[in-house]
Amino acid sequence: MMRRGVMAVAAVLLLAGCSPKSPKSLYGNNCGICHHGGDGMPGSVPPLVGRIDKIAATPEGRHYLADVLMHGVSGRIMANGQPYNAEMPPFRYLKDEDVASILTWLSARGGRENAPAISPSDIAAARGAAKSAGQVADERDALNRQHPIP
Repeated sequence: MMRRGVMAVAAVLLLAGCSPKSPKSLYGNNCGICHHGGDGMPGSVPPLVGRIDKIAATPEGRHYLADVLMHGVSGRIMANGQPYNAEMPPFRYLKDEDVASILTWLSARGGRENAPAISPSDIAAARGAAKSAGQVADERDALNRQHPIP
């Protein structure tokens, strides 16, 4: 009987990491379609793992990340020294908490101790702003001049 109880608890804990609302599942169902496991696709979709934590290290970087998820981004970018030219759609249909959870999870995957977190209020502020994907690209260029983006 005790073994069955231990197995049940283990199953619940294992499945909790893959629940529909876990950051990993939210990422997989929304971002992973293009960005895959976080490594992107050479030439068309930039990698995220190992970059989000660096971008999120400044308030301006967190603002930019929130804008990308709320408004999308378009045009040519450089990521890890490689060029990418694609359109990223906005993910306004997700709740602020879910977007913040995805970005914070990606930040933690960068391997940085005390990885920066993105808050639901960061996302809500971005959601309230009227921006185009092109304006977000301009924001990226300005941010890159101030704090080089990996």
